[in-house]
Amino acid sequence: MSKFGLIGKNISYSFSKKYFSEKFQKEKLPHSYENFDIAQIDYFPQILSENTNIKGLNVTIPYKEKIIQYLDGVDEIAKKIGAVNTIKITETRKLIGYNTDYFGFQKSLEEFLPLQKKTAFILGTGGASKAIAFALENLGFSFTYVSRNAGSESLAYSDLSKNIIENNLLIINCTPLGTFPKIEEFPPIPYQFLTENHLLFDLVYNPSETAFLKKGKENGARTSNGLKMLQLQAEKAWEIWNS
Repeated sequence: MSKFGLIGKNISYSFSKKYFSEKFQKEKLPHSYENFDIAQIDYFPQILSENTNIKGLNVTIPYKEKIIQYLDGVDEIAKKIGAVNTIKITETRKLIGYNTDYFGFQKSLEEFLPLQKKTAFILGTGGASKAIAFALENLGFSFTYVSRNAGSESLAYSDLSKNIIENNLLIINCTPLGTFPKIEEFPPIPYQFLTENHLLFDLVYNPSETAFLKKGKENGARTSNGLKMLQLQAEKAWEIWNS
């Protein structure tokens, strides 16, 4: 029996285990899927040595960037993005990193296009935000990162004026704010300046409607959670593991 799994921290809520376990059952595949919940990335080699039948792994917060140092190779796209969320383990036990997040996001976003302006805010600067930036570039969007503190390439939440919000019609939450169980949390953008021309996209999928999306909807914006993106990236990972 081949084993697949997810590397992350505090991942009991994870989509991947349920998704792949159900897939294996439905398609009568002799595989298992396990959550490898580790407190720090240093434990990763131990997981590999204790589970010699692992054929593929997904990677989630907070290890999408830190995992790269343990890999034997990284696909060109994942290298450009600078983050890995899928690992293929070859027959010779080589670990090759890929990124399927960008694919899942790009495909799910395409359903909402075109917007009146190709301008976007990416909330957060972690590994997930890098994949989102890559997808936005592919789709011809210009974008700005937003985080708690302004940087050379990012604005602070406190910088977001009416004019700035009105000129950025796509706002993507790449932070974990609002994830179960802390469902009352949300990124501190000025929601009152949103319009019906805005689209709010949240990578969080549990709960299905976060406080971020609720506030967007209350102000007339269209909204989408990250579930479709996750399904698409998971199927892309499955394709890679079996290629």
